[in-house]
Amino acid sequence: MTKLRLFSWNVNGLRAVAKKGELQAFFANFQPDIVGFQEIKATPDQIDTTLFSDYHQIFNSAQRKGYAGTAIYSKIAPLSTRQDIPTEIADKYHLTNDHYGDANSEGRVLTAEFEQFYFVTVYTPNAKGDLSRLNLRHQQWDPAFLEYVLYLEQHKPVIFCGDLNVAHQEIDLANPKANRGKHGFTDEERQGFSNFLNAGLIDTLRQLNQQPEQYTWWSHFAKARQRNIGWRFDYFFLLSKQLLPQLTSAEIHAEQLGSDHCPISIEIEV
Repeated sequence: MTKLRLFSWNVNGLRAVAKKGELQAFFANFQPDIVGFQEIKATPDQIDTTLFSDYHQIFNSAQRKGYAGTAIYSKIAPLSTRQDIPTEIADKYHLTNDHYGDANSEGRVLTAEFEQFYFVTVYTPNAKGDLSRLNLRHQQWDPAFLEYVLYLEQHKPVIFCGDLNVAHQEIDLANPKANRGKHGFTDEERQGFSNFLNAGLIDTLRQLNQQPEQYTWWSHFAKARQRNIGWRFDYFFLLSKQLLPQLTSAEIHAEQLGSDHCPISIEIEV
């Protein structure tokens, strides 16, 4: 069997993290086999694809410039790729019916098919500080994305990763009481996460690690990262119990700088 190292990282701007040298450090230090990036905030023509020429590089940029977007870099050539949630599912859940714009045109979902699994990376819409996008998030986006990955699972096992913009349980953020009901920790967002688990998805970190203070995002204010006053917004899920015996690790890499999020990873044997 071959051990694969799979990573996910919300880079908060792929060009910015490369300009800092942190993207280069990430690849040099971790040597990922496949990595899903979120919030790339760039189009392919704005990215120096020669930096990591030994990787197949797939992009799904938002129609709006400098916003959202996802990418997958893979040492393994994918059999196929797909951008976004399929139109028939997006239309069913009215993803275009949002005053911020069409959530399915923001480059939020990118899928690569490999021989033994689908690899999906997702950047879930933020509910916003005033909760003005909470209804989209809870009633439309979460059920649409869940239906999509369950559809993929009918064909082969699914691994998905990304920034889900929610801390599921109190253990997943430093100050749960102060943040209850605020974006990222509303009952609705947490229920959307629970719906994933109830559908059979497996939160890989909690499968292997029940320790507190496992955070992946920190505010830029009040030295939150140095003090580890954070939230766990970033996740790797297995959609198939078939893959569970092949999961050998699930880690958070808080030492990697460059973004307000840090990378996360899993290792699987295939």
